[in-house]
Amino acid sequence: MSRRVFVSAKEVAERAGVSRSAVSRTFTPGASVSDDTRQRVVEAAEALGYHVNHLARGLMRNESGIVCLIVSELATPYRSSLIQALTQQLQSVGKIAMLIDTDRSDGSVDQALRQAISYRADASIILSGMPDKSITDLCLKSGQRLVLINRDEDRPGALMINLNDADAARRSFISLWRAGCRTFAFANSAAMTPSLMAREEGFVEAGREHGVEVIVERLGSTSYRSGTLLAQRLLTGERRPDAIFCATDLLACGVMDAARDQFNLTVPEELCIIGFDDIEQASWSSYNLTTFAQPVGRIAAEAVSWLSQPAQVRTDLRRMEAELVWRGSVRGG
Repeated sequence: MSRRVFVSAKEVAERAGVSRSAVSRTFTPGASVSDDTRQRVVEAAEALGYHVNHLARGLMRNESGIVCLIVSELATPYRSSLIQALTQQLQSVGKIAMLIDTDRSDGSVDQALRQAISYRADASIILSGMPDKSITDLCLKSGQRLVLINRDEDRPGALMINLNDADAARRSFISLWRAGCRTFAFANSAAMTPSLMAREEGFVEAGREHGVEVIVERLGSTSYRSGTLLAQRLLTGERRPDAIFCATDLLACGVMDAARDQFNLTVPEELCIIGFDDIEQASWSSYNLTTFAQPVGRIAAEAVSWLSQPAQVRTDLRRMEAELVWRGSVRGG
């Protein structure tokens, strides 16, 4: 196997018959260079297979353009959609995303993050409340800027983007109450991240306000499989719910399939279900799930726009609303 050879700007300059600085100006937006020189440099670069070393150029300005995306539960549909939106936004402003999966706990996460830091990553975006706070500490110690999404961690100089989860949970309860439901349950994972717990606490509190004791079950990861197991627990208990608010759509899909296939319940006639995230599967005809849509596009745009602005000392908090998407898993929808 032949070793890859990188063409230097000096080689391009020699082939084009121009100075090394002329090559640099040709590939610097807004720099002054004549049309003739530009054409000669571009033709030489294409013939030699030259590409600008943006990493080296960035390091001269003390910035690499690299942004770490620190992610847990990478395979879930919501997380995938957020990663897609973030990478597209980053690419649109000339930045590169470096993905770090935090699901493992064997030291590989710390090693990967340290490697990213060694490449002089400019910033990190932590996509959920699950990754350990020591990761945040490591990012700050390396001088990175931080964006914290759906995470309850007030760090000076960071951008915090959170949803009004508790308000969405209250709206969910009221919707189910008005649909005639009277025995309520909340299906949650065991992750107990701040956003998931805010949904649980908001739903339970809304129940108290209506004189209702909400049944709460937590189990496993935020997965479809956990949803089926949660349904089994809830639907075999002493009080069988006729309304279940699920912390995520993926849990809701598992709950709904188990309710129909294992317990022969009809949705929404016998059981009303509401999810959260508005993943693609929620709109499928087999689920037709009433849910809350996270503003994924706006979250990504706000994060990248903030990173493109000068750093500041204070914490910047952006709180966003999740919009109710009414479909057919609740009576009256």
